Amino acid sequence: MKRGIAECVAQSLNCQGVKTEHRKPRGFLQPLPIPVWKWEHITIDFIVGLPQTSKHDDAIWVILDQLTKTAHYLAIKVIFTAKQLADLYNKEVVRIDDVSRHALLANDLIISHAPRLRP
Repeated sequence: MKRGIAECVAQSLNCQGVKTEHRKPRGFLQPLPIPVWKWEHITIDFIVGLPQTSKHDDAIWVILDQLTKTAHYLAIKVIFTAKQLADLYNKEVVRIDDVSRHALLANDLIISHAPRLRP
């Protein structure tokens, strides 16, 4: 039986494609900097594929402070543009907390900007 399984795996293109020796090495993990102030470094993620609410929202935008582990959960529509997300961020997060310096997205993309003074 072992031989039969080994032959089946050896002939399967899917099984051969996911073998670790056929993948490029990823390299060493880089540690994230330890934030000094709250809301200086945030992590952003989206939860999509949810049923619509009465306001026709069908996704959740999760914004997490890496220092205090405080999170904001904002109901959004999947079709929101970047400008709409930025406006919602300013309306819901900046008014309560402060402007972050670095944002880490779920796919490890880092967005950095200089802090903006509040009006």
